Amino acid sequence: MAASSLSLSPNPTTFTTSPKPSFSPSYQTTPHFIKFPNTSQTPTHLIVKPLTTHSPRSSLSSIIPRATANPSSSPTSTTQTSFHGLCYVVGDNIDTDQIIPAEYLTLVPSNPAEYEKLGSYALIGLPSSYTTRFVEPNENKSKYSIVIGGYNFGCGSSREHAPVALGAAGVAAVVAESYARIFFRNSVATGEVYPLESEGRICEECKTGDTITIELAESRLINHTTGKEYKLKPIGDAGPVIEAGGIFAYARNTGMIPTK
Repeated sequence: MAASSLSLSPNPTTFTTSPKPSFSPSYQTTPHFIKFPNTSQTPTHLIVKPLTTHSPRSSLSSIIPRATANPSSSPTSTTQTSFHGLCYVVGDNIDTDQIIPAEYLTLVPSNPAEYEKLGSYALIGLPSSYTTRFVEPNENKSKYSIVIGGYNFGCGSSREHAPVALGAAGVAAVVAESYARIFFRNSVATGEVYPLESEGRICEECKTGDTITIELAESRLINHTTGKEYKLKPIGDAGPVIEAGGIFAYARNTGMIPTK
């Protein structure tokens, strides 16, 4: 996702942003450019390295407390991107089947029509206790451009369609207390959404429909509805990868793999 400053609007449902990057048709398995240590309690440092070999992926059903990236002293990791819009609030342990149910995984993101269709099914697997639909019936885009979650967002089975569906629905960023490691990695690898980590339980202080601004360079979230501000953990080295449009675009831009 290319960095761009979003212009604030009196109507929070309208904002300016760069187009979503196309999902790379060559992206068939979870890239192993991003390496995470086995210990997940300590914030990890994102390491980008040339692709070597792929190992079979296994289902991630257990809770992984944290997957994040440390801030970097490199100036290339600093972003000026900001987001402004309405937020949609969910709770803890939102799994990938709630984000995009398995029955819709036959949709091919590299096909523009099917990518758009994926957006219409984003978060459709949420239980009936969520009385507000994330995407209205017969719509492909959500009016909520920011998702705020709790603990262990994106847990469950590994599926790259999860961040892709959110991106296709118009989501710019997810803010959660912590992430399942595979969702965090897939978000960075696809470049579809910024997986931002909150310092506390913002999900208990924000409500669906609140007007939110996220300032990435300052690592802060502003709730204009309540007037409160919250500190976010820096996106760090993952930022430039997402800005580039994903891991393969970043690797080409930096000369790590040949350009086509």
